[in-house]
Amino acid sequence: MTRVFSGVKPTGHLTLGNYLGAMRRWAAVDQHEADALFCVVDLHALTVDHDPARVRRLSRQAATLLLASGLDPELCTLFVQSHVDEHARLSYVLECVATDGEMRRMIQYKEKAAREQRRGGSVRLSLLTYPVLMAADILAYGADEVPVGDDQVQHVELTRDLAVRFNQRYGHTFVVPRATRPSVAARVMNLQDPTSKMGKSDDVGPGIVYLLDEPDVVRKKVMRAVTDSGREVVYDREARPGLANLLEILAACSGGSPEELSGAYASYGDLKKDAAEAVVEVLRPVQERHKELCADPGYVEGVLRDGAERARGMARPTVDAAYRAIGLLPAVPESAAADAGGAGVLRV
Repeated sequence: MTRVFSGVKPTGHLTLGNYLGAMRRWAAVDQHEADALFCVVDLHALTVDHDPARVRRLSRQAATLLLASGLDPELCTLFVQSHVDEHARLSYVLECVATDGEMRRMIQYKEKAAREQRRGGSVRLSLLTYPVLMAADILAYGADEVPVGDDQVQHVELTRDLAVRFNQRYGHTFVVPRATRPSVAARVMNLQDPTSKMGKSDDVGPGIVYLLDEPDVVRKKVMRAVTDSGREVVYDREARPGLANLLEILAACSGGSPEELSGAYASYGDLKKDAAEAVVEVLRPVQERHKELCADPGYVEGVLRDGAERARGMARPTVDAAYRAIGLLPAVPESAAADAGGAGVLRV
């Protein structure tokens, strides 16, 4: 059975883009057709300046929303990254295989580093090396597929390179994964800036629809979405990015294709109204289930505890094998040390 790994980073509230681009597919397809692992990658949230209490709060919220979106702990493994030590263990080993040049070529690092430098701030070393931690997240579980948006494909390619390089130098240890991408709404764009992704780290702004936004808030944001010059409703991602974004959102929420839907509208206003209502209806069951889960925090904690235990059991053999392959001396189990000591006394 194909093994799938993916995760969400608790650096902000989850958005419509997270749901349409990834989470909905995880629940509807991946957990049913694959041995699927889904992770709240909280260690990645430490690569930038952060409020510890907020990271904990957003980590719990992300896990709850993943369950609310339809993930079933009977069908998949849901856990928090920092609850499984193998991620950090393997990350350092892979840093010993990666190169400085590879890290500095990562597009997201270059963009975030430039933004931070313009502000006069410094960049944490972990921001440079976090693609290696992402590789460890994937390789520890022998994942065959990694469902990602367009902006993460480069990181999966790095993961593949590191796996191949490690296997060639130290013996076959890792499965070499491949990136998979959904065909529609793989990258939902900001409603106020349709050339930029609807990112959860952008904590403010009317261009971002959050999964827990009230229906009236959703309607207001969609109705105020930026469109393009001209009156005809056509689907053209390059020339009409605002309209294309609305058509893709509507297609992802209600079915059909953006091209077909464009022919059904004579005005921007009608398109916006239908897109707004479609988003409200898509989010309604998620919000209702989230409310139920928040009323039973013990259930969510139990799911994460059981998920971490299951994930640990999957990852540890691979990480131990990587430690042996790269040349690290295996630790002697306490029971074996005690037995050896006792045997020595008996021989005397």
